[in-house]
Amino acid sequence: MEQENKVCQNCKKDFVIEAEDFDFYEKMKVPAPTFCPDCRIIRRMNWRNERTLYKRKCDATGKDIITMFAPEQPLVVYERDYWWSDKWDQLAVEREYDFSKTFFQQFRELFEEAPLPNLANSNCINSEYGNHSLDMKDCYLFYASLRSEDLSYCAGAMECKNSLDLYKAINQTHCYNNTLCSSLNHVFFSYDSDESVNCSFLHACKNMMDSLGCINLRNKSNCIFNEQYTKEDYAKERAKYDFGSYKVLCDFRKRFAEFIKQYPRRYGFIHKSANVIGGNVMNSKNIFMGFDIFNDVEDCKYVIHAAEMNNIYDAYGAGANFNNSYEVVDTGDNATRNLFSIFTHSCQNTDYTYACKNSKDLFGCVGLRSKQYCILNKQYTKEEYEILRAKIIEQMNEMPYVDKKGRTYKYGEFFPADLSPFAYNETIAQEYYTKTKQEILEEGFNWREPDVKQYKITIQSADLPDHIKDVSDDILNQVIACEHAGNCNEQCTGAFKIIPSELAFYRAMNLPLPRLCSNCRHYNRLHQRTPFKLWNRQCAKCSKEIQSSYSPTRPEIIYCEQCYNAEVA
Repeated sequence: MEQENKVCQNCKKDFVIEAEDFDFYEKMKVPAPTFCPDCRIIRRMNWRNERTLYKRKCDATGKDIITMFAPEQPLVVYERDYWWSDKWDQLAVEREYDFSKTFFQQFRELFEEAPLPNLANSNCINSEYGNHSLDMKDCYLFYASLRSEDLSYCAGAMECKNSLDLYKAINQTHCYNNTLCSSLNHVFFSYDSDESVNCSFLHACKNMMDSLGCINLRNKSNCIFNEQYTKEDYAKERAKYDFGSYKVLCDFRKRFAEFIKQYPRRYGFIHKSANVIGGNVMNSKNIFMGFDIFNDVEDCKYVIHAAEMNNIYDAYGAGANFNNSYEVVDTGDNATRNLFSIFTHSCQNTDYTYACKNSKDLFGCVGLRSKQYCILNKQYTKEEYEILRAKIIEQMNEMPYVDKKGRTYKYGEFFPADLSPFAYNETIAQEYYTKTKQEILEEGFNWREPDVKQYKITIQSADLPDHIKDVSDDILNQVIACEHAGNCNEQCTGAFKIIPSELAFYRAMNLPLPRLCSNCRHYNRLHQRTPFKLWNRQCAKCSKEIQSSYSPTRPEIIYCEQCYNAEVA
């Protein structure tokens, strides 16, 4: 087929389906999408709650548990160890398919009866407060992280230790408040910087040592504001900046923000990759609109936060030997042909699944492990399964689900947003596509009023000691008011406490107490990064046409790869 122009069913904007896209859809045996790429991303993200946690009772044991599902949601939630056990019957909630109802209505009914694991974690030791993570130890408020230890307030941390307040971090130790950085030791307040030791406020630097407030430097040491010092003079100058003081830190942060305005930024980070359009992509090829791609991704479109996969369209949080799949969230791990799946691992040939593991040939199933030929959690023979599956797809096209905004969902559409167990403002959709309550409701998403906290604030952030050396152990007993006081759109908790390991870290690293809650600090790091979107613009030096995630309305000086490397590398 040839390229086709379409109008998004949701936002009513034009979008294009290329000829090769039709080849992919034909291979997957799915129709072309009716939502544009941006609306598809938001719809998927609306089904992933990473960072909003609640307390509720395990419906099997009665124990108090931490969970991603709000207590008022009419769901059956088990503590994870019990959910993985053989103490309950996965098929007990099986449903006969009812052709008088839409498929998505029946899926939601099953969803409310099939037991769900409280969190999307695996092997997290002494790490109760976190989600969507694997192989974590002694961590607190951690999300979407892997193989890390002694972390707090981190998201997207991989193989990190003894650090706080990291976002999209790889191989960091004794680090604080870094964003999109890797291979660091004792580095603070840095962005897009790698392979450095004992530095603070780096921006787009690599292989730095003992430096402060630098941008675009490579293989340097003893630098301050890009100026070279001797080792002795550096030590004298560095001593003038005592970041144990909150005031000194804030003043320096403002000065650094002004300093880096005069330097160019690369249009996007694409490393050791070929035929890639996107941002923050490493060791991959043939990618269109790919962001935060870590390694070995090939022949994919519209993918975010992925590694080790090929021939996949429309994915968030996917990979680990994964291929030939479409419209998925948190899916993969030795898997193939997963269509419209969420939190589904090590499965083959599935359609519309949630929290299914090590299974094959599933359609519309929830919470199944090591099963095959199931529809709505009911077991069939191979022949029965194939006949019924075909009939359901036909019925989905003849009797589509229609949501409250009049959008229709036939076979080939991802799960409707209004059936998600999460409100928009509980999910990562709110983090990357932030909306007001009014916008969320007007666009047909669900909104959840934040819980009214029962805590009593005992100290205002403005009344905290300026310097960490003046902070006593009594701070561990205080409830500190967040500086934003809830007057933001950043899921502000209103107040926060300092935990013992956190206080020890601040003292050891000579860092002041934070004035914002962990959610507002997380949003501050999110605001540093560019969005999952590309704009056509020109290189500020050679005027070459480029595609960049820096909007043309932004003030940064943007160079193409060649000009940036000629001036910086």
